[in-house]
Amino acid sequence: MGTAAVAPWKQLLMNAMQSNSHLKHSSYFQLATIGINGRPANRTVVFRGFQDNSDKIQINTDSRTHKIEDLKQCPFGEICWYFTDSWEQFRINGAVDVIDGSNPDPVKLQQREKAWFASSPRSRLQYVGPYPGLPSLGEQSSGESSLDNSTGPVDAFCLLVLNPEQVDYLNLKENKRVNFTTRQSDDSEKLWNSENINP
Repeated sequence: MGTAAVAPWKQLLMNAMQSNSHLKHSSYFQLATIGINGRPANRTVVFRGFQDNSDKIQINTDSRTHKIEDLKQCPFGEICWYFTDSWEQFRINGAVDVIDGSNPDPVKLQQREKAWFASSPRSRLQYVGPYPGLPSLGEQSSGESSLDNSTGPVDAFCLLVLNPEQVDYLNLKENKRVNFTTRQSDDSEKLWNSENINP
């Protein structure tokens, strides 16, 4: 059992991203939440980086999607990320912070704006389209002409920040599995423990 202030699994994940970077799908992972009906809900999302060099994982989403309702009812999620070239899987779970335009924290609103401007103009357009999940009425997005790329995030843009609390790492090539868990130190610092477990 080892204890470290820096997330020991983060370097494993960064190595996996690097060794699989030639595969377009390596920046996609699944995010599972608990639906308001009590059942699991899973979808594929895009990795938008770590927040400010921490181990917190950023995801951009539309505030009109079901995952927002899910997270407001139960603020926990789990990522499942599989790298096909290196045969590595990361299951990362923790609390998810939902940062939309109504967030009262100016620092979080700044993080949301930074995430907005880090997105491509094409990616931003999806937030001015028709309401996701409703029946399609054949309406065309009129957002292209109305979206000014110099202005800040539109109302529908939402930043999710997953704060990892447990990471299950599986390396099938090496037949190795490590479970990383957190605990708070006396001065409220997040400390990580790691334990080798059977694959």
